[in-house]
Amino acid sequence: MGNRRGFLRTALLALGGASLAACDRISESETGPRILDSAEAVNRRVQRFLSPSKALAREYPESEISAVFKPNGTLMPDTPLYQGLMKGDFADYRLEVDGMVDAPARLSIAELQALGTRTQITRHDCVEGWSAIGKWTGTPLAALLDHVKPRPTARYVVFHCFDDMEENTPYYESVDLEEARHPQTLLAYGMNGGPLPVAHGAPLRLRVERQLGYKHAKYIRRIEVVATFAEVGDGNGGYWEDNGYEWYAGI
Repeated sequence: MGNRRGFLRTALLALGGASLAACDRISESETGPRILDSAEAVNRRVQRFLSPSKALAREYPESEISAVFKPNGTLMPDTPLYQGLMKGDFADYRLEVDGMVDAPARLSIAELQALGTRTQITRHDCVEGWSAIGKWTGTPLAALLDHVKPRPTARYVVFHCFDDMEENTPYYESVDLEEARHPQTLLAYGMNGGPLPVAHGAPLRLRVERQLGYKHAKYIRRIEVVATFAEVGDGNGGYWEDNGYEWYAGI
C-alpha cells in the first residue's frame, strides 16, 4: 500500500505541475469551468482512494499538545449579535439546524452535549504552512445528523458563521455527508481541557481532521443541509472556495 500511495502521489504532482501553465487558458474558455470542476472531482476521488472514508487522522498523546496553538482568521467577530452573546458568556446561544432535514432543531450547547461527546488530540494543518496539535472536545456531527434526519436527496452540510469576511458576507464552509459522518468530525466547544476560546471559534467550531484548516469553520451560527451549492455564496461551497481555493482540502 505504501508503494502504491507513493506512486499515486508522485503521479498527481507531476500531472499538477504539467497542467499549471494551461489552467489560466482553460479557465478563460467557455468550457473551462466544467473542465476545472471535473479535474477537482477526479482529485477528490483519488484523495478518497488514498484516504478511505473510515480512515482516521492520527491522534496524539497529551504530551505532544502544542504549547502555542496559533489562532487564525477572524479572532473575534464584531457583529452585534455575536458581541451580545459573548457578553452573556453564550448562555443564550442556540445552534440552528435546518434545510433538507425532517426534524429541524435549535440547540443549546448543553443540548448538543446530550447527543454525545468525543475528545481527540489531533494536528491542525494550515494552508499557510504551519501546524499545531490540540485537544478538542465536542459532539460528533454524525450524532447531530442522526437527530435532525437528513432527507435522502441531501448531499452537503453547510456551516454559516457569525464572522463577516466582507460587508454583510458572513463566513461559510461545507463538507459532504460522508465527511460529516466521519467519527472524528466534531462540533467542538472545548479545547485543551477548557472551554473553546473566542479566538479559536467560541462557542462552536468545526473540526474536520482530515482536511486543511480553512475547512474548520469557526463561530458556527447555523447548519444547513442541502442538495447543491446553488444558493450558497457563489456556488462553490465556501468563502475561500469562491475565492479560488479547492473545495476538497484533504491531507
